[in-house]
Amino acid sequence: MADAAHSLNLRVAAGRALRRDCPRRTHALWRPSPQRDPIAMLQRSSEDRVQHLVPIRYGRMLQSPFAFYRATALLHAFDLADTPHSGIRTQLCGDCHLMNFGGFATPERNLLFGINDFDETLPGFWEWDLKRLTTSFVLAARYRSLSDAKAREIVQRLVASYRHHIDQYAAMKTLDLWHASISFDDVRRALPAGAMRDYVGTLAERARKRTSRHAFDKMTATRDGVRRILDNPPYIFHPDASPDFARYQVNYRDVAFEMFGAYTRTLHQYRRHLIERFELVDVVFKVVGVGSVGTRCFVLLMLADDDDPLFLQAKEAKPSVLAPYMGRSQFRHQGERVVAGQRLMQAASDQFLGWTTGPEGRHYYIRQLRDMKVAVEVELMDAEMLAHYAELCAWNLARAHAKGGGTGPEIAGYVGDRPNLDLALADYAVLYADQTERDYDTFVKAVRAGTLPADTGDDRALAQTP
Repeated sequence: MADAAHSLNLRVAAGRALRRDCPRRTHALWRPSPQRDPIAMLQRSSEDRVQHLVPIRYGRMLQSPFAFYRATALLHAFDLADTPHSGIRTQLCGDCHLMNFGGFATPERNLLFGINDFDETLPGFWEWDLKRLTTSFVLAARYRSLSDAKAREIVQRLVASYRHHIDQYAAMKTLDLWHASISFDDVRRALPAGAMRDYVGTLAERARKRTSRHAFDKMTATRDGVRRILDNPPYIFHPDASPDFARYQVNYRDVAFEMFGAYTRTLHQYRRHLIERFELVDVVFKVVGVGSVGTRCFVLLMLADDDDPLFLQAKEAKPSVLAPYMGRSQFRHQGERVVAGQRLMQAASDQFLGWTTGPEGRHYYIRQLRDMKVAVEVELMDAEMLAHYAELCAWNLARAHAKGGGTGPEIAGYVGDRPNLDLALADYAVLYADQTERDYDTFVKAVRAGTLPADTGDDRALAQTP
């Protein structure tokens, strides 16, 4: 035991020593590269998407700088590449903004809080996740018309929470850390009585209703004796009826069967026994998120009986936006990269999580569409609720970093127990939020000039132009 304690102390000391080459105050620094061109990067990121859906992506980004930021992880990764870092690596979320946290179910039907989007996951420098998260809270605070002084306070509470919890997780035994989780009950106990605790209770109630059974009644209908998912174009539609997919000259229901067969082989055997009790009966294309709009995402309706449904989501997995700066993934299949990163960082993952390959050799990962997943509504949060939520996100990020990379002691040693990093990242987050707002203004001008086509969600039909 003494040797283990000695080893832990040495690792913490090694992390602390890294401050000499990268002082914590330097994390406040950032300067835009003269080569950065946000419009060109947006255009490149849209080239391989379903083209008639790209205007929806841009329309959703027009809503606010906060919405714009959600869709520009690629741009932020480019900018982070020129920022100081300690050199300590762990598994990263890769797109760590506040809307990528929320509730989800374990296979045992317990409701946990944590990161729930891993499209960009990759090993890398822990600071990158923290800088993206802190900036998202400054933009959320501005979206709620809060002052920058209040936004800075929220960020400082966030980073203090990360420091406190990474220190706790760094001292844990390996199995204790691997099994650590944050339930909604844990969250409520950690919150003082008030609006945020009440809101968490409301979210928990809502999450327990977000199941395949509940979605079945809302999303499907029986036609000619067959259960089908209802179309709601341009957001949900059967791909065989879309001109953008007609050029493939394939039956997407047949393709889904092929994808599904390959997917089941990525599951553990006992999971295959479960999934094979369901029959695939329908497949539709679904527009999801903000940054993901235009990437290929299919919803599969599975039935074990007429009233015994399971919805799966097959989402396209592209190389992580971090790859140009952190190195290529060890996984050749991008869906496997997403699945592996999610399993590393989450306390418990979807029992149906797997991967497959679709038309044109595109990579996908598969998970449940609805499994008690729930996210916060920033529009309902005041300053104190935002601050509490920031602390919760930081708590979970610390757990995910400590578990995902095994470098918790080094990170804990580097961040220390004083607020040096809190103040530096508050400066950085405000600075980068300012840049995001400038980029947003540039984006709005490009839309107005017709350089980027945007559909703002009017009731008119979206032009079907492949």
